[in-house]
Amino acid sequence: MRKKANEPSSDKSRIILELLQYDEKEFAFYPDLEVDELLKKKQPNLVNWINLDGLQDKVIIDKIGEHFSLHSLLLEDITSEHQPKVEEYEEYLFFTLKMLYRIEEHTIDYEQISFVLGKNYLLSFQEKEGDLFGPFRDRIRLDQGRVRKKKADYLLYRLIDIIVDNYYTVLDAIGQQIEQIEEEIYKEKNPSGQEFKKIQRLKKELIFLRKALYPLRDAMSKLVKDESGFIDSSNSRFFNDIYNHVAHLIDSLDTYKDLTSGLMDIYINTLNTRMNEVMKVLTVISTIFMPLTFIVGVYGMNFEFMPELHWHFSYPVVLGVMALVTLAMIIYFRYKKWF
Repeated sequence: MRKKANEPSSDKSRIILELLQYDEKEFAFYPDLEVDELLKKKQPNLVNWINLDGLQDKVIIDKIGEHFSLHSLLLEDITSEHQPKVEEYEEYLFFTLKMLYRIEEHTIDYEQISFVLGKNYLLSFQEKEGDLFGPFRDRIRLDQGRVRKKKADYLLYRLIDIIVDNYYTVLDAIGQQIEQIEEEIYKEKNPSGQEFKKIQRLKKELIFLRKALYPLRDAMSKLVKDESGFIDSSNSRFFNDIYNHVAHLIDSLDTYKDLTSGLMDIYINTLNTRMNEVMKVLTVISTIFMPLTFIVGVYGMNFEFMPELHWHFSYPVVLGVMALVTLAMIIYFRYKKWF
């Protein structure tokens, strides 16, 4: 039983092999098969979508590789993490990219997914159980849209398109983070170090997306210009549409990068403003106490011939003068709008 779309399992120990076959008239879905049984069910007259969840069993991957004559270097690419790329072989085309799910606790939940496109089949290799393709499988089963009328290359387009569309969800989440952090900075008169940590985490997320999107744009460009014959000319426009989406995502990513840099500037300016306010208050207090300190210093010299020292009202008069000086300075500072 597969998990729902957008709900990948964190358990990478489970291995699931499934086969989905179709054409305009026929449809079959085998959700959990042994590798030998699955390979026997492959039909050359149908589109065969073979999906593997879990890459830890090398024996299964080797059997699939041997059946489809996959190059050993390609199998290494499937089981190791790479930047998005496309490679053309004589009998198949290899494509790998990051499948993003969501942002959880300031960490992007993702996995690497690899595709091998052949004449009448598409192989997909995922790191863990669960993916974004649940509703699309139902559309194939119900014969909705044009996928049942197309070949395996159109199936590859639809899967990549679903993955790329979910990039927008992740980017929207980053946009919400930026707005939230900005509100927190403006709301707190004295920003704490938490805002700084959130901005740094946000920068790491953007760096990760940059590494995922820029190579993906190059890979899509190569697919659009494909001359190997694996992509039907009538479907090139669909792959070009994905290329445009990736280009738009990169533009949005650059915008968010600028906004994040602006957040850091706002954070630093807010700290500086707060520090200036504190310094201003301390300076005003110090300035007020300067004449008071002078008066106290004069009458603290203890000279013998100081007439004020023997006057009965000298103490309250000095206190009154000090109070008047303090009040006058406060009024003057308020008049100057220094605080």
